[in-house]
Amino acid sequence: MPDLPAREQRPAYPPLPTTDPLTGEPFSMDLKAVKDAVQRTAGKLHITPILSSVGAADALRRSGGPALGDGRVRFKSEHLQRSGSYKVRGMLNRVARLVEFFGIEDVKRRGIITFSAGNAAAAYAWAGRAYGIPVEVVMPAKAVPAKIAACKAYGATVHLVEGHMGTAGELKNKLVAERGLIDAHPFDDPFVIAGHGSMGIEILEQIPEADVVIGGLGGGGMLCGASVALRALKPEIRLYGVEPDGSSAVKQAVDTGGVVPVTPVTVADGLGAPYAGSWTLPLASSLLDGLITLPDEEILGGLKFAMERLKQVVEPAGAAALAALLFGHIPVIPGDRVVIILSGGNVDLTRIPEFLERATPVPGA
Repeated sequence: MPDLPAREQRPAYPPLPTTDPLTGEPFSMDLKAVKDAVQRTAGKLHITPILSSVGAADALRRSGGPALGDGRVRFKSEHLQRSGSYKVRGMLNRVARLVEFFGIEDVKRRGIITFSAGNAAAAYAWAGRAYGIPVEVVMPAKAVPAKIAACKAYGATVHLVEGHMGTAGELKNKLVAERGLIDAHPFDDPFVIAGHGSMGIEILEQIPEADVVIGGLGGGGMLCGASVALRALKPEIRLYGVEPDGSSAVKQAVDTGGVVPVTPVTVADGLGAPYAGSWTLPLASSLLDGLITLPDEEILGGLKFAMERLKQVVEPAGAAALAALLFGHIPVIPGDRVVIILSGGNVDLTRIPEFLERATPVPGA
């Protein structure tokens, strides 16, 4: 179960920034910023469907958990979003604001660069292509081949580096300094976070009775953005973030009250952020009710359940929130209406047999 103190009992953190680092303009991370993002990206993204599963609720109940509301678990299907993950929500909002502020010709001239394990890179590449802006991405050489291929298919220039996400970030910083590229962050950026917030608005439009929302945490951009909207629109909603045991940058930062660099070691590459950011740390601390970590084998158990029972192909990062619920890590109560965010579907298909072999069986399934 989560061991995070009540929000009002947590350590003091640096205040939330109030300035966009790329434009220098004032920025307030609130519901208005999220609604502005919805307007800015209107008509360009999918409103992803809500799926539901009686089997997931039954498995939880048979393993000793409570009976959930309506006897089912709901899923926000972000693995069906453009580019295969929720990421494009934030990246399109970021790129659109750069174009509004600097003008399309200036952004095209400079180009955009980011570092990513894959999904953020693909989303920036997709957004850049939509505007005709050149995009470069720095990725670990061990990134999922399908994610590398997607970046190239969207027209990005891909730089591969040996090592982890921290190493990729170092090369990105070097290229920014040398060439004046626009440094577009994969998660710790106000327009990225606000763009992800559109998911929170959609969840309550589709399931206004939702009591609990659970999502994976890498750097925290997705769940923090969604939580800005969810907490503003429904203050009593309970929000839980899930990280791998081997990559818990946000939980370690919240526990200690400061950024803790980590070297991610996890099968869930999409949750492998090397640190919590200056925006996501105070947001996670102030908005989330709990932070949960779990082993890779349980994450893969969630992936196996999604494939076998939900008939949905998700990547390990996309299955983490489901695993946290099914393995009993989320403090749900009888009657709760639970929403799981299936955050991405860009899985390395060649590793599926390995994933299924390593998966811990879901209790009660």
